[in-house]
Amino acid sequence: MAINEDKMNQLIGRFLDDFGATFHAAMVVIGDKLGLYKTLAEVGPITSKELADRTGTTERYVREWLGSQAAGGYVNYDGPTGRYSMSEEQAFALADESSPAFLPGAFQLAVAAVKSEGRIEEAFRTGEGVGWHEHDPGLFRGTERFFRPGYAANLMSSWIPSLDGVEAKLKSGARVADVGCGHGASTILMAKAFPSSTFVGFDYHGRSIEHARKAASDAGVSDRVTFEVAKAKEYPGKDYDFVTFFDCLHDMGDPVGASAHVLQSLKNDGTWMLVEPFAGDKLEDNFNPVGRAFYGASTLLCTPASLSQEVGLGLGAQAGEPRLREVVTSGGFTRFRRAAQTPFNLVFEARP
Repeated sequence: MAINEDKMNQLIGRFLDDFGATFHAAMVVIGDKLGLYKTLAEVGPITSKELADRTGTTERYVREWLGSQAAGGYVNYDGPTGRYSMSEEQAFALADESSPAFLPGAFQLAVAAVKSEGRIEEAFRTGEGVGWHEHDPGLFRGTERFFRPGYAANLMSSWIPSLDGVEAKLKSGARVADVGCGHGASTILMAKAFPSSTFVGFDYHGRSIEHARKAASDAGVSDRVTFEVAKAKEYPGKDYDFVTFFDCLHDMGDPVGASAHVLQSLKNDGTWMLVEPFAGDKLEDNFNPVGRAFYGASTLLCTPASLSQEVGLGLGAQAGEPRLREVVTSGGFTRFRRAAQTPFNLVFEARP
């Protein structure tokens, strides 16, 4: 066997990056939960003792955590003074939850997902699914915090305006169903932007619906927003002007059945907006950092969720436009087009 030393060193380098990143994900979640990033951004430059005192934590742990963050480039360290600080960019990504680049939610999602490693290993052997509700509870909160910044940055500014006539309907007053709403971030964002419209969010996960109801009350929109427990093929209501699915169609066991249900719930001139993870048409088109992350999430979360349900089509998070088009048109829709995209999202418009 002939080993190319350069190629071997490159491979080991990638392994080392991943090895460190696995630990680092937990470091980010800890720093986020304990307020270490926010305090550092507000007060820094600061010593490990000062940071520990301000956050009610133990200096020895904080000192080690800061070492990991400085080594990873997430915070800055000044050797002569022994103080740590964050640049504006680091603070924008790690300490500002309103930022469109806020990152800790992604790590919270990932750490929760890997806790199911044993269940997923067994599913590899049996072929059985693992329901979304069966994962660590941190997954539900992490998913909301991961997706919400992107929705806040793009939904009103580009995604809805890219749809034919939808923005005007929402401004004048429309009936909207947000299916697979989770904690309700997307529903509440739309409700705050379009005060003349009414919204109902549906999700099969009861605890997420409980959280969404409280979030709507806290946001002051509960007079126009309701949340109900219902599956995508069974949610009630007719004559909706607008139905939305945010990053959830590929998780469903029977996405064709869900498509058919959306069709019968819409007005004749209604619109279905689908937001799905960005993916190329061919497998090799997704051999990049985004595809790598989404394939990993799909293996641990999305595909098992689909396989746990009826039909169990298992689209996966990297289904891509051709397969999504087939699902939507098989459900009876006659018009389907890509309306917008970001490096992380594909946004589709479907019409009866």
